[in-house]
Amino acid sequence: MSNIPQTAMILAAGLGTRMRPLTNETAKPLLEVAGKRLIDRQLEPLLEAGVKRFVVNTHWCADQVEAHMNGITGAEVVFSDEREQVLETGGALAKAAPLLGDDPVFVVNTDAFWAPSDAAPLRELAGAYFPTYMDEILLLADRERCLGFGGAGDFFRDEKGALTHRGDEPSAPWAYAGLRIVNPALYADQPVEPFSAFRIWSDLLPNKRMHGVPLDRFWLHVGDPGALKDAEMWLRCFGA
Repeated sequence: MSNIPQTAMILAAGLGTRMRPLTNETAKPLLEVAGKRLIDRQLEPLLEAGVKRFVVNTHWCADQVEAHMNGITGAEVVFSDEREQVLETGGALAKAAPLLGDDPVFVVNTDAFWAPSDAAPLRELAGAYFPTYMDEILLLADRERCLGFGGAGDFFRDEKGALTHRGDEPSAPWAYAGLRIVNPALYADQPVEPFSAFRIWSDLLPNKRMHGVPLDRFWLHVGDPGALKDAEMWLRCFGA
């Protein structure tokens, strides 16, 4: 039996404020880079890996996102409606918990992707996930092998893959690459209100219940119009 999670939660409810004016009338996941929508650059490797069900949260331009996702073939699509209130990265999972089931799920941001865009990183992440001693496992991007990310990094990783947060350190080598495997029970008991996933992470990290796997691909983070242009140029130059 495959260890690939059969369900993926696609986080598509953000307002995309840093991407304005491009998102004034369009949902950020539907923006195109090098002829392909951002959301599709994540959906394609997920489908290739064998994901059978997508749970998609929606808020800004929700009708657009729903129309696009209803055109996806090869997997069931259900929606978690956040039109009334954006619930952030933690609250979104709390609200969607009844749709996610009990088994581990992928959780996916739509403003970052890797190239070449294949399913190998997903399979590697799933192969490294052992729920007996971890609750979440994150795909990690090397800050020296990415485009569009100007941050100081998020995590340190020990020899067994356990993560510690950068905290007060000036920098850390690994950035969260926007994709992880999650035990949905962590969020099912949380109140449905806006909160960051870091509420959960702050308990997992000191107990070494949160691990990471390095991404063996070039990583592109698309957070604003400048980064989108840079990503498009990189993709066209390298034919990815």
